[in-house]
Amino acid sequence: MADRPDRNSDDAEKIAISALSFLAGDPENISNFLALSGIGPDTLRAAAKDEKFLAGVLDFIISDESLLLACAETLGFGPDRIVAAQRRLAGEPPAEFL
Repeated sequence: MADRPDRNSDDAEKIAISALSFLAGDPENISNFLALSGIGPDTLRAAAKDEKFLAGVLDFIISDESLLLACAETLGFGPDRIVAAQRRLAGEPPAEFL
């Protein structure tokens, strides 16, 4: 049975928020992300409500293979789910998702 599109979006958002928490758990990673994104720590919570921002979180993680693998391991699933979630949040046509 195919997943409903809204469920896929919800799952993608949950993955991205978990990935953001993963980044926040390491001062160097979160500092690098904040510097590249231009978001300050004081606006991070508000920004995390935006799907495009969440896509950017995943894009940042995907851009570094070791970070991608560490995040996937910490979250308990394969890196392909992170890539699929990023595509979904960025509005790209979904491949097989979750």
